[in-house]
Amino acid sequence: MPIAIPVNSQITDAVTQSNVKVIAEGPAMAMGSIFQTMAHSTSVLYENAVSSSQQQNTMSQAASNQGVMQIYSLDTTATASATEKVAQGGVADNLTSLLSVMNAFSNQ
Repeated sequence: MPIAIPVNSQITDAVTQSNVKVIAEGPAMAMGSIFQTMAHSTSVLYENAVSSSQQQNTMSQAASNQGVMQIYSLDTTATASATEKVAQGGVADNLTSLLSVMNAFSNQ
């Protein structure tokens, strides 16, 4: 069994105070760490949003460029003919369907 050696009371007070200080600062340090983690997570969120926006802008510019290239590569007469066919296709069917729906509602 070890022999008890008397220790100066100032030394025991200093050790006790330092232990109490560490224990007392624990919650504040934990909250500081949580706040720092939240700030970092938020900044990563905004970085990802900016990156996504930049990529979407690049893709829209590329799509617009492809559309312009296709418009300039087509023959004007063929384009006009195809546009007219698309514009006229199904107009009568659409109007007939609309008329039948309107009649169904007016009969009720």
